[in-house]
Amino acid sequence: MRSALSRTKARAALLQELEEAMRRSSAQGVLYGQTVANVAGIANSDLECMDILYLEGRVTAGRLAEVTGLTTGAITGVIDRLEKAGLVRRERDEKDRRKVFIAVVPEAAMKIGQFYVPMQQAMEKVFGAYSDEELRLLLRFATEGYKGVLAATEALKSLLDTPPEKRPDLKLKKLRRQP
Repeated sequence: MRSALSRTKARAALLQELEEAMRRSSAQGVLYGQTVANVAGIANSDLECMDILYLEGRVTAGRLAEVTGLTTGAITGVIDRLEKAGLVRRERDEKDRRKVFIAVVPEAAMKIGQFYVPMQQAMEKVFGAYSDEELRLLLRFATEGYKGVLAATEALKSLLDTPPEKRPDLKLKKLRRQP
């Protein structure tokens, strides 16, 4: 009985440690992205939208709004800023001229990508210590983790459709500024 209890406690401690490591890694990734955005002279949210465009490929503004959860008006502003910075371009559909796609400018993506080289090199060094089997496990973990975060994000977004008076009370006390 005791060993089962100690195994349960050890697993709980391991899961806690893993969660904290993931949170640190996630937070550092956000901070790294913010630093890249600062160096590139664009907003972090705009850089994240550019990354989504890079991963998704050429998409419509509506699809980008859908993927990011931003309104179409907000996405128009993001696209305008990214286009002005020379990072993306609008491309008309060959078959339906009313349809406009947003595409990353490859040369601009390469310039932004240079800022990620130190992080990629650090990760390649980390990954180099793992076997192919371990890398497949990490890939499965990252893929399933992404799906879990995506589902949690969708659930959280559903609160936006809930009348404010029926939402959980999350009001934080205002902090007083010290003179």
